[in-house]
Amino acid sequence: MKKIVSTLLALSLAMSLVACGTDAAKEKESATAATEKTETTDKAADDSKTYNVGVIQLVQHPALDAATEGFSAALKEKLGDNVEVNVQNASGDTATCATIANSFVSDNVDLIMANATPAMQASSTATNSIPIVATSITDYGTALGIKDWTGTTGINVTGTSDLAPLDGQAEMLNELFPDAKEVGIIYCSGEDNSLFQANQITEYLKEYGYNVTAYTFSDSADVATVVQTACGESDVIYVPTDNVAASCAETINNVAVTAGVPIIAGEEGICKGCGIATLSISYYDIGYAAGLMAYEILVNGKDPASYEIQYATEFTKEYNPVIAEKLGITLPDDYVAIEMEDAE
Repeated sequence: MKKIVSTLLALSLAMSLVACGTDAAKEKESATAATEKTETTDKAADDSKTYNVGVIQLVQHPALDAATEGFSAALKEKLGDNVEVNVQNASGDTATCATIANSFVSDNVDLIMANATPAMQASSTATNSIPIVATSITDYGTALGIKDWTGTTGINVTGTSDLAPLDGQAEMLNELFPDAKEVGIIYCSGEDNSLFQANQITEYLKEYGYNVTAYTFSDSADVATVVQTACGESDVIYVPTDNVAASCAETINNVAVTAGVPIIAGEEGICKGCGIATLSISYYDIGYAAGLMAYEILVNGKDPASYEIQYATEFTKEYNPVIAEKLGITLPDDYVAIEMEDAE
């Protein structure tokens, strides 16, 4: 009889354990379902979020226009109607860059895209919390005053660079004008990135045996006078990627072509306006890459402080057929003619 009772008790205990296990399993399933439901709800909320992005473009110019276009295209492709891009142009005025940046901060935008160095500097001054993705910046370390540059800013700024290989541009100048002796470099003294390029390419040009002289202007009012002086003392001129020079390309061209002095330009937009040749990047492409970086920050939480600056990987030898004809210069076969929509 005792054995029967013991057996029944053991059986009852076993059944209780099974029941407990079943209840625990059900509770686990319920918890999992609840979690999945929450995650689904969160995902749906993310899908319905509209991101507000403010764009500060320093000045209207083909290169910067292309970068902004590429940036907007990338975000629209990734986010569709879930992103609103507000483009503001500062018309070349650094004070206006600051005004626009402060306005975006007041509006609490989700991200600021800064197109050109003064736009980035103004944005960085205006906020240390809103993510900033910049483009058309030659050297971030110089522009932000960062010593011991390692490839990331360590602050709320990242983006893409428009730096073309300066050694390659020096090589191009030597390829086209090996007999020249005097090379003038003209740029705006107020643009730190222009000074960076001028210093770098000066060393490369000296290796080819050129005498190099810098000619700087403080703003657009000084351009014609400075270029006239440079043309009088130079066999060939180099114009780096420079926003003021870009906006004054027609003025530079009028002086240089009249003087018969060829110009090697730092990028296609300047070359189109006043240069004979350039080793150029695509500003649309670096703008597009900046747009993809913005997406990673907005949607996937990428930290701009540790997000490495990205650089162009493809470069093209280009020439201006209109100016080449005026100066009577024939370019090698591996140079691609720039499309000149406004050419007569």
